[in-house]
This record gives sequence, C-alpha cells and structure tokens, in this order.
Amino acid sequence: MSIPPLFRCPISLDLFTDPVTLCTGQTYDRPSIEKWLADGNVTCPVTMQRLHDLSMVPNHTLRHLIDQWLLMDSQFDLEHIKTIDPDLSLAALKSKLQSQQTTILTRIQTLRKIRTLSEESESRRVCLIQLGFFPILLQLLFGNHRVESNLSLQDSEFAEEALNCLLNLAPCRKLGCLNMLKETSCLSSFCILLEQGSMKIKTSLCYLVELISSTNETKDLCLILGQTGAILHGLVSLLHQNSDQCASDAATKAISGLCSLKMNCDNVIREGGIDGLVTYLSDPNPRCVSGALATLELLLELESGKRAMISNPGSVHVLVKLVFRVSDHEGSESAVSSLLAICYNSLQIREEAINAGVIRQLLLLLQSQCSGRAKTQARLLLKLLRSMWAEDPSTCNL
Repeated sequence: MSIPPLFRCPISLDLFTDPVTLCTGQTYDRPSIEKWLADGNVTCPVTMQRLHDLSMVPNHTLRHLIDQWLLMDSQFDLEHIKTIDPDLSLAALKSKLQSQQTTILTRIQTLRKIRTLSEESESRRVCLIQLGFFPILLQLLFGNHRVESNLSLQDSEFAEEALNCLLNLAPCRKLGCLNMLKETSCLSSFCILLEQGSMKIKTSLCYLVELISSTNETKDLCLILGQTGAILHGLVSLLHQNSDQCASDAATKAISGLCSLKMNCDNVIREGGIDGLVTYLSDPNPRCVSGALATLELLLELESGKRAMISNPGSVHVLVKLVFRVSDHEGSESAVSSLLAICYNSLQIREEAINAGVIRQLLLLLQSQCSGRAKTQARLLLKLLRSMWAEDPSTCNL
C-alpha cells in the first residue's frame, strides 16, 4: 500500500492530515507549513516565490479524496484484505481484539503489537486504518469495555495501550466515529479514565480532546465536553501539575481547543481555567506559552474572565514577564492584549503592572521585530498607563 504522491505533503512527505493551499497554488499539510512560516520563512517551499498573502485556504477536495481512499474498509471482501494484508496477520489481530472470548491480558498484548506496527511505517498505519482498527479501538475503550471507578492495574494498562494506538491512527482518519462519546455511557467512561487514570492516560485523553476540537465533524461533541464539569475540572487540575510537564502541556492544548467554541469559555472560567492557565504560565519553562496566552486573551473577552484574572494575585506579574521574551516574541501580542483588558477598569491593576516593570517590557517590545498589532497594543497600553504615571510618579517604583 503505497501512498499516492498527490496525497503526500511536499514538506513532511507524510500523508496529508489537513491540506491547505497558499496563494502560490501549492498545497501543504497545515502543521508543516505553519512551522515553516513560524520559523520566519516568507516564501513558498516548492516554488520559492515570496508570499504576498499568508492566508491558507483549506483544500476540501483533496481532503475528501484522501478520506475516500482511507475509508474503503467498509466494503472490504476477503480478496481485498489479502491485497493489503497478504499473510492475514493484521486480520488475525483484528479478530483477536473483537472476540468475546479474548482475555484482557491477551488484548493488552495485541494492542502492544498494533502500537508497534502503527509506529513501524506509514504504509502499516494506512493498512491498520483501512482494516477499521480506529473505530474498533474506540468501541473497546469507551463502549464494550466497562470502565470501573477504581481502575485495576490491568484496566489501566489496557487503557494506556488503546489510547496510544488511537492517537497513532487518528491523524489519517475521518473523526466522525468519535461522536460515539456523545452517548452517556461512553462519556461516563471517558470521565472515569480522566479522573482515575494514570498520568499517561490523562495526557492521552487531553490529546484526544484536542483532536475532537480540531474538526467540524465533532463540533457537537466538543460542545458537550465543554459543558461537562467533570471533564473541565480534570483538565484544569492537570494545568497545576508542575511535576509532569507533558500532562500540563497536553491539558493546555485541550483547553485551548475547547475554547475555540465561545459557548465553552464561560464554563472553562467557572471551573478555574483562568487560575490554571496563570499557574501553567508561572512555570519556569512552559512549552505552550503562545497557546496558553491566546486562550487567556479569548477568556478575557468575558466579564467573568476579567474578574477571575483580576482576583488572581499572580496574574499581572505573569503577563508582564511574558510581554517581551528575549528568546522569541510568541504570545507577546496576547500578553499585551490581556493586560489591556484588565488594566482599563482597575487603577490598582495599572499600578501593579507598572511596579512589575511593564514600562520597560513595553519599550523593549516596541524596539523588537514583533508584529504590527503587538506594537499597536503596546502603544495603547503605554497611553493608558501614562496618565497615572504623570499624575503621581511616586506611586510607581520606576
């Protein structure tokens, strides 16, 4: 099973997951071209033409063709299975997973083999997808397999391996089958795993939430997750996990994904999302700074978000610290916008920002190569602070 050249990204050479077309007419996978542009490149990687417009247009036609190519498994006959799986080894693994007589220990061993195969090569991964392993794994994890509130060691091992396999196969698959999580029993299993599972399970579930929030096919499910207090509480709790950077990074991405639907934002705030993000950004080396700051900026559009931010004693110092970062300017725009949002109606916050050194940070930002919008926001904030500074300089440690 070789991947048609048309279905490969020119940058990563992997199967497209989210094809987008640039102004030059060339199509790339969104994560690959976004990384290319984030590294400071302003040309089309294939044509080397300078990009006069950085917008990306989703290539729905190509995505549809890839989906059709991947979803042929629903009409498989034995001859076609033999074509992609000559020794029927994958079909045997599939049968073992689905059999009611298979013990949980055997299922765990089978999942380990599937994980190894999915990581072995792209062609192996495509075969597993075509043979329908993705919905089978979903059903086993959240449907057929009863998740108890007190997870046994075997249950935990099973969930870890099943989630690893799911995440390995998910990027190349239509995600509509994830909507099974809208069923009450499946959602309950998800909540129990997020509450009682190991840190590896919780991290994988965060990535699954991020995946659910990435496509319109699961928009309703994203809304349900954003209205489920147990899930939001679990994700916010992970933001405070300073001892596990991977878990807090994954939780940040999951919450950012849920907040892509504005109807979820107030629920995130109510469950302590603002405090959680501030705690995450207080860490010496957070890896998802830009995403966390962008989410904060979004939440501060709501009055409840501003109140929560102002009441957090460390929020101003965290934002001031991130206005200008020597290593890069990621998130500067969101940091300044967030400070503007909470400074407008609070004299105390303005004084706290000045005492925290925001003037110096803003001046450094204005001299840097940051975006035009970041500089505009910085000037607005300086103008807002200037009147207070001029009226009573003694109140500020400048």
